[in-house]
Amino acid sequence: MSLNEMFVEQMTSATMAYVRQIGPYGPSNREAMEQLKQWADRNHLLDAQATLLGIPQDDPSSTPPQHCRYDACIVLDHDYHFKNENDPAIHTGTFAGGRYLIYIVPHTAEGIRDAWNEIISHVHANGFQMDCKPMIERYRTHLLDQHLCELCIPITMD
Repeated sequence: MSLNEMFVEQMTSATMAYVRQIGPYGPSNREAMEQLKQWADRNHLLDAQATLLGIPQDDPSSTPPQHCRYDACIVLDHDYHFKNENDPAIHTGTFAGGRYLIYIVPHTAEGIRDAWNEIISHVHANGFQMDCKPMIERYRTHLLDQHLCELCIPITMD
């Protein structure tokens, strides 16, 4: 896999709704995302401008798999008034934003896995320092239509 398509972006803070999955990363992450998308669809939030985020909160090399947290998120408009619908699986939170190195990769299990396996050495080889924030998978309609997604790596401000 080639990680040549990258750029730096200052991501803005945002309010989001999310579903948290606790346990080993893998197929259950996809289930959390599907649960979030069903909620978002019921609330008319899944349109062409929707931005979905997959945020693994823990490093599986230092956190036991059964304690790893994955948040499937949708960014909410500033004027959105959250209605919980008594759905205990849906939470709200804030994405802090910050400076991120963005990689556009194939939206396949293999494409994402291969990119994650290469990305850390690629970040350092290009002179960037990682920040102590979670890495993010970002899904936007215009890229998904091309079978692509973005991996967002937090970097420090120089």
